[in-house]
Amino acid sequence: METTRVNAVFEGGGVRGISLTGAVRAAEKHGIVFNRVAGTSSGSIVAALLAAGYTADEMKAAIERTPPASLLRKSAFPAVRLFLRKGLYSGKRLEKWVAELLASKGVRTFGDLPDGKLRIIASDITNGRLLVLPGDVSQYGIAPERFSVARAVRMSTSIPYFFDPVVLRQPFKERKKQAVRSRFSYVVDGGLLSNFPLWLFQQDGSSDPATSVIGFQMVGRSDAQPRRINGPVSMFQAMFETMLSAHDERYIEKNKEIRTIKIPTLGVSGTQFHLTPEKSEALYRSGLEAGEKFFQSWDRKAGVLKVNISKPR
Repeated sequence: METTRVNAVFEGGGVRGISLTGAVRAAEKHGIVFNRVAGTSSGSIVAALLAAGYTADEMKAAIERTPPASLLRKSAFPAVRLFLRKGLYSGKRLEKWVAELLASKGVRTFGDLPDGKLRIIASDITNGRLLVLPGDVSQYGIAPERFSVARAVRMSTSIPYFFDPVVLRQPFKERKKQAVRSRFSYVVDGGLLSNFPLWLFQQDGSSDPATSVIGFQMVGRSDAQPRRINGPVSMFQAMFETMLSAHDERYIEKNKEIRTIKIPTLGVSGTQFHLTPEKSEALYRSGLEAGEKFFQSWDRKAGVLKVNISKPR
């Protein structure tokens, strides 16, 4: 079978991320080899596992063994926990799960991967800046090659108020300006600033310009049921999901040459953690069907294009 190397960008979408693995399976069936990969939130999980050498079937099996709800441990006093830790759930179980999956392939830090193989997006809400990991951790006095891939994934998936933010020491130049109580940076879900970072491989200059960029995007949010607002947390979750649907769309529209696989998400919410096995399988099938449709009509030669996408400000 003829093979084609591509760079891939995976959109964030919470528990709906299993649909991305279906599209990856379709790509594999059509001889696609992933060169460099990037992602935000749940897309960062798929990107990290691909970078470590996982196949779509292996990813699907790992997700089925660990339902999303099993990664949560609810506190007996959620309001107190939210006040003290800034999140309803810790995110440690998610990080541990990802770390164990990566370790089984011999990957723990970014130094275990080829240089530039993986990029993950997170948001430093203390300083109001987008982080491209691992490179940007050098601003905090951390060597990028020694930084944990699982910790980067946890940062990118930390939905505000839902999961605890990851706390880093402020860069030295920032610490000098701040009071003692403000000398830490809070890092949360990358989707706040770029949920679908198609711009990334062109922006950082790490990619061969002759390599195709394919985006894996989850669509169909408008079909979801109206959200019930019961308090400040549910209101913020509704705002967060609404915001994600608007991010990065202008970059897709302005750059038609980017090839994007659009995966219907069947009305599933990104924070619907108590997902039934049947619905999870339906999402996977949705990704597989969307990927098959895309690659059956994809012109490999026409897919090799130069693109110029600006980083969101």
